Amino acid sequence: QVQLVESGGGLVQAGGSLRLSCVASGRIFSINAMAWYRQAPGNQRELVATITSGGSTNYADSVKGRFTISRDNAKNTVYLQMNSLKPEDTAVYYCNADATDLSFTYMPYWGKGTLVTVSS
Repeated sequence: QVQLVESGGGLVQAGGSLRLSCVASGRIFSINAMAWYRQAPGNQRELVATITSGGSTNYADSVKGRFTISRDNAKNTVYLQMNSLKPEDTAVYYCNADATDLSFTYMPYWGKGTLVTVSS
């Protein structure tokens, strides 16, 4: 099994910044793509940003130019730097990783989420 643990959420004023981190641990053989999703109250979970093992990135239009996803493969960690935050960015942010464990089972894994609240 592979575990993902997010950190870095909190309360911030509009225009402020936060940096989320997600560490993968456990019986990891390899990690392919990693991503951040978010879910606001009453809304479906949506993709925020993805990053491949090689560092290629993609972003939702709503966060382009404000958020930056990065990863440290040696530390099995993915980050989300969030700048110019808006109240509509308020959500629970979830880390996702497509990983192969030591039994060579390949599947997506999810963290439990970290809450980001942006006040106006």
